[in-house]
Amino acid sequence: MSTLDLLLTQLKDNPINWALAAILVYILRYFTLSNKPQVIKAKHPNVIVFKNYTPVELLPYNGTEDSRILMGVNGSVYDVTQGRSFYGPGSPYANFAGHDASRGLAKNSFDPEMMVDPYGPIDKLEDLEADDWESLREWVKKKDIHILLYFSLNCVLGKSI
Repeated sequence: MSTLDLLLTQLKDNPINWALAAILVYILRYFTLSNKPQVIKAKHPNVIVFKNYTPVELLPYNGTEDSRILMGVNGSVYDVTQGRSFYGPGSPYANFAGHDASRGLAKNSFDPEMMVDPYGPIDKLEDLEADDWESLREWVKKKDIHILLYFSLNCVLGKSI
């Protein structure tokens, strides 16, 4: 008698063997057909590279076309993306996003007239008064603590603050 015949005879004669066989089949099926753990690939954070921008190159970074929101302030470019509720489309500072906002911040004005045409001559900010410069200085001081500065705005001339 072969081993297979002997096994089948024992299964037929003893009902406990049927239960053990069913458990064995279940265990084998569980391990062979179980979902293997999925490996979730870590998402690498966006690489930040220091870059010089011209006013025209800032335009796409207004929160609509690109996920980032950049804003120029007296020769520096700030990533204000984390403040999307303030700088994103439809927000109070939305007209500053993607532009050199130096004049508007210095004058504490959200008026679109404060924005200089990025295709036109560079605003040298020469006509700003002492309190305007102080206002601009205060904004920079406040934002330098909270916002990562890693860009420079080309061609924006003016007093160093």
